[in-house]
Amino acid sequence: MASRVDALYIFLLIVTGMMTLLIFICLVYFAARFRSRPGVRAEQIEGSTALEVTWSTIPFLIFMVIFAWGAVVYFKERTPPSDSTEVYVVAKQWMWKLEHAEGQREINELHVPVGRDVRMIMTSQDVIHSFFIPAFRIKQDVLPGRYTVAWFRATKPGTYHLFCAEYCGTQHSGMVGSIVVLEPAQYETWMNGGSTGPLSATGEKIFAELGCSTCHRSDTQGRGPNLHGVFGKPVQLEDGRTVTADENYLRECILDPGTKRVKGFQPIMPTFQGLVSEEQVNALVAYIKSIAAAKGEAVKSASTAAPPAQTNAQKNRSQVQ
Repeated sequence: MASRVDALYIFLLIVTGMMTLLIFICLVYFAARFRSRPGVRAEQIEGSTALEVTWSTIPFLIFMVIFAWGAVVYFKERTPPSDSTEVYVVAKQWMWKLEHAEGQREINELHVPVGRDVRMIMTSQDVIHSFFIPAFRIKQDVLPGRYTVAWFRATKPGTYHLFCAEYCGTQHSGMVGSIVVLEPAQYETWMNGGSTGPLSATGEKIFAELGCSTCHRSDTQGRGPNLHGVFGKPVQLEDGRTVTADENYLRECILDPGTKRVKGFQPIMPTFQGLVSEEQVNALVAYIKSIAAAKGEAVKSASTAAPPAQTNAQKNRSQVQ
């Protein structure tokens, strides 16, 4: 996104520079042309409708170009590709804690491969922070109590600065880190060392330890909603609203299940606010997303499978017809 942001910014600089130059040229010219001179009386100059329409229309068109261009850049920046690699980020005073979907954990450092889309799912453990990578031209506030999302695709190997761009306390200036962009082969080598297993597997273990599986069953006997395949789908609530089951919805249901109760289910789920850490919530969300993806793959496989073989009776019936 850096080249898109830079192009828009350079355009703004050129336009404002040209307008500034034009204004100063007019000021100097009019000051010299209409200066006070002995024996010359001032004359009333009537307005020009054509001139006023011109200097109103041209700036309006320029501003609309800037608006449309900025909107395209904004929506592109706010829409991560669907196949992005996911990294969960927890900000706290005064460090960045990052965990890859594959299980690797890092502090104040993020290793990514060159040329791959990376989607960061971020939350704060305490106050508002801001995830800022100047070289990538991305900045996203990281808020307590909810997820915010940012994405990037590094195009050149190297090490890039990571800052917190929101004053977050006395050691705010020390909340820095690095984005390490590696070649694909180097990244695979790094990924193969020190992994504790996928984040979704950790979430599955926590899911069982907390007893969630006793209510959230895959059959119709569960006292809680079936979570298989729920992520990304619309969910009808008891109050009549319909919401999309995204990361923030799952997070809210874990920490405060009474706020968005699914239609047809009793409010029996306890709150886990204060009982699970931000890292554990991330793992639970990753697990629920994984079982949704697994169900989607199963449905896809079933739809593309070969049709069952005909029985002898069916074959005979076809031959008679």
